[in-house]
Amino acid sequence: MIFEGESSAGHGVAAQFGKVGTETIAHRLVFNAGKIVKFPGNEAAVARRKTLWHTLCAFVGMSFQRRHIQILSAPSILGLRHSGVELLAQSLLQAGLAEQLNDQLPVIHVPTLNDRYNPKRDPVTQCLNPGTLREFSLQLGAAVDETVQRNRFVLVLGGDCSILLGILSALQPYGPNGLIFIDAHADFYSPETSVTGETADMDLALVTGHGPSILTDINGREPYIQEKNVIHIGQRDEEETILYGSPDIRETAIRRFPLQTIREQGMTAVTTQVLGQIDASPLKNYWIHFDMDVLSDELNPAVDYRLPGGLRFDEVEHLLRQLLLTGKITGMSITVFNPQLDEHGLIAAAITESLGRAFP
Repeated sequence: MIFEGESSAGHGVAAQFGKVGTETIAHRLVFNAGKIVKFPGNEAAVARRKTLWHTLCAFVGMSFQRRHIQILSAPSILGLRHSGVELLAQSLLQAGLAEQLNDQLPVIHVPTLNDRYNPKRDPVTQCLNPGTLREFSLQLGAAVDETVQRNRFVLVLGGDCSILLGILSALQPYGPNGLIFIDAHADFYSPETSVTGETADMDLALVTGHGPSILTDINGREPYIQEKNVIHIGQRDEEETILYGSPDIRETAIRRFPLQTIREQGMTAVTTQVLGQIDASPLKNYWIHFDMDVLSDELNPAVDYRLPGGLRFDEVEHLLRQLLLTGKITGMSITVFNPQLDEHGLIAAAITESLGRAFP
């Protein structure tokens, strides 16, 4: 189950917790219609209070409206290739993901068009499978839209990162929305600079309106998300993007917390900053895009484009849990784990258990 909205308990939150040491939580936090209110104090103190508030949310579950988690299986590889990523959804479900999340709703299987995959670049767009990908995006978008209308948390299992086009184009009318993009790569290549033409390495560019209109303007909704409403977390391919001439996301309005920053400041501090940006934003809805290659290469080598370094499971769990507890997350996509590179299923089991710990 996922929390939605702010606590309706107000001072009742403090009442449920009573004393902490010699000081009540009611004295430490000030509530206004269930929302934390800033009051005098240095930035560090305010940050600590915000972190405490998000932690409290984990315990006061009954003060929130709850949404069921609806899993959508969407193992499309139209933006990548037939490498094994199409088995991601099946692998995680077989490893017990639905049980870990206490999800009792039947999984919705979105038909893929993988049988129409063409390994040759389209001569007009220089992308792989643009027309077929657009068609699939409409199918996936319809499933996402229906799930949102039923007030369910949407969990989409890819597949490659190009599934983001169908998701965000469907959510655009509910916006403006925010995007938390957790990925080892910038995914900001243009068709001209992409070595492969795979839209999985340009998905962030496409959803922010950079690229051929057949993919950026589905249903006349370009851009699906504005650059200023994107927070990118975990990038570690900066050298590659320079080498291959990718447009630089540092020159956009996208806010970044690359791996180097996380290592310098720590995930707890970075998460606090991300939560601060979300709290300060007028946006009410955010989508989380979670590419499995953001995990440490030692923990998850089962990806197609490996990079040294990466995040630990506990770091990702902390980040995801705090994001989910904001009550502003519409859903999440999980992409680019390759079960064919996980011979004994140990990585799938570790990922599934980690997600179980991350979800409130």
